Amino acid sequence: MTDDKQSITGVILAGGLAKRMGGGDKCLLPLGGKTLLQRSIERAQPQVSELILNANGNSLRFARSRLPVIADLFEGFPGPLAGIHAALTFMDERNPNNEWLASFACDTPFFPRDMVQQLLAASGDTRLVVARSKDRVHPIFALWHASMLSKVEQRLQKGDTPRLQEWIEDFKPVYVDFPAAAYDPFFNINTPQDLYSAEAQLPQVQ
Repeated sequence: MTDDKQSITGVILAGGLAKRMGGGDKCLLPLGGKTLLQRSIERAQPQVSELILNANGNSLRFARSRLPVIADLFEGFPGPLAGIHAALTFMDERNPNNEWLASFACDTPFFPRDMVQQLLAASGDTRLVVARSKDRVHPIFALWHASMLSKVEQRLQKGDTPRLQEWIEDFKPVYVDFPAAAYDPFFNINTPQDLYSAEAQLPQVQ
């Protein structure tokens, strides 16, 4: 990663309810001797100038991460866009000179170690750059320009939960394709079976 990372805040999104996992903190589940959160931190932290964690409830349960923990500012768990909003707000208040927010999911432990660098290289004049693999869009793995804060807030104020993949189309995002030959770097863990599958993929993961 180049010095460009000095103007990028990163957020790991862990604010969901993990219903398909039976509830609780999915990011604290073990995978190959480390939690999903540990794996996400190890991959995300070198790519950004600062890293924060979006999670709701008592933040003490994430004390070992040593990350600033920010909660959604909109109540009722309105989805990942609320986490993006909270992180953009944090960046605007704490580091207003930072131009980009990089977002990562806590349940996708194999995402590329150079993801931010590749997204940034493709950014051009756009305000949103999104990862894609196997023709599937991964809107949680994206670069959000600081100017997106007002648009995100306006959407959340409507009160319904937007489908992120459809909502981002309004902003004509740039998509960056990542190879997924040996394994899909954006394989995400939603069920216990997914966790078993991830264990089996570990030897192939870079």
